[in-house]
Amino acid sequence: MKTYTPTIGLEVHAELLTESKLFCGCRNDPNSDDPNMFICPICVGYPGALPYMNKQAVEHMLRIGVALGGELASFTEFDRKHYFYPDIPKGYQISQYAFPLVKHASLNKVGIERIHLEEDTAKSAHDVCSRGSVIDFNRSGVPLMELVTEPVIHSAEEARAFGDILQQTLRYLGVARARMEWGEMRVEANISVSKTDTLGTKVEVKNLNSFKAVSGAIEYEIERQTALLEQGEQIAQETRGWNENTGKTFSQRSKETSAEYRYMPEPDLPKYYIDRMPEWDAESLRATLPELPERRMERYTEELKLDAKKADVLVKNKPLGDLFDGVLQTVEHADAIRLTANYLSSDVMQYVEEGNDTLFERLTADALAEVIQMLIDGELSSRGAKEVIAVLVKEGGAARGIAERQGLFQESDESALQEVITKVVAGNEAAVAEYKAGKEQALQFLVGQVMKETRGSANPTKAQELLKEALK
Repeated sequence: MKTYTPTIGLEVHAELLTESKLFCGCRNDPNSDDPNMFICPICVGYPGALPYMNKQAVEHMLRIGVALGGELASFTEFDRKHYFYPDIPKGYQISQYAFPLVKHASLNKVGIERIHLEEDTAKSAHDVCSRGSVIDFNRSGVPLMELVTEPVIHSAEEARAFGDILQQTLRYLGVARARMEWGEMRVEANISVSKTDTLGTKVEVKNLNSFKAVSGAIEYEIERQTALLEQGEQIAQETRGWNENTGKTFSQRSKETSAEYRYMPEPDLPKYYIDRMPEWDAESLRATLPELPERRMERYTEELKLDAKKADVLVKNKPLGDLFDGVLQTVEHADAIRLTANYLSSDVMQYVEEGNDTLFERLTADALAEVIQMLIDGELSSRGAKEVIAVLVKEGGAARGIAERQGLFQESDESALQEVITKVVAGNEAAVAEYKAGKEQALQFLVGQVMKETRGSANPTKAQELLKEALK
């Protein structure tokens, strides 16, 4: 018996990082604590207010297209997409329909049908207690990328992986923060199941604001639709929402078709001939691209031989990867790769996970390189390095100065250590006897006693060497 095959297509929206909004000069700051602060007649849809194009937003879109191997438009225009919600008072959204800026791209082996530019809507907030609603127009008119994949994804895991690498790519390009928890990146999943090669009835799940929600909604819909078909029922073509608390989707409305949006060319914006802009040809734009996540992962694992898990942490968190590369440009030693990756993927990553957004303003590549060099030279212990990094994250400064101020330098002077070793050997006759009887663990115990006596300042490698000499 042939099983049901799920087919998934994704629509991803991401707010672009520009100084001003898409069709006016208002500041692009949709997450401001002050509602309706950055608005004008264009933002709120006053009659007669005329839009004008943000060149930076178009360039961001074209760079995304080149990064994803897409076909850049030679000609494009904008359209009015008609629908009404309180947060879009014009009664239409300025978007693109027949002539998107980018077509036929791909990422992570997933085909991308189109990538187009449109304006974001305002933001509604509902107060259940007062039974009222308010609208913040700071987000209205923010440049929004919409990316539509081909229906070639067949599992929640594939969908999540695509969203993850897309988010990383947008961040590497510097065109979007793409923070899903802030609504800066939103995913909609179109899901169908079928026993044949013909696609089943498509159900859209809207506004998924985390990768966990993307996975959960897709898995639930596959189960729900399969169960309905097994019972001989029909799948309704509809738009559904996702309830994080119940782990289930719920019906919102019947799915609109493109005809219902009554697309028409936007009469207040001109036609745009992209191929007449020399700086926007594919080769010129390609020269502006940074190293992208997939290439960085390949370099870390294949060329630098990093452990895949550590490499994944550094690639997914671009500032960590940038720090890693910065340290390796300064510290030329075989151990630098391993040590830097270890401290970044564990100690520094811990501070990132705590939400310390400004730590990279204080923890610089030069400061971390100084820590790694002191480790390699035996001036700092592993514990000492951790303490220096903790101060750098909180306060910044010079690593060597912090180590001196905190008394963290290791004692490697033989004459100073010899006195402590003589004392330890004399005071631990049982451990000395065990070591002479062939128990290597006894040596580590004695090293530990030296570290205790020096309050952790002794260089353990030097202490072990001197202990071996003393025990002969």
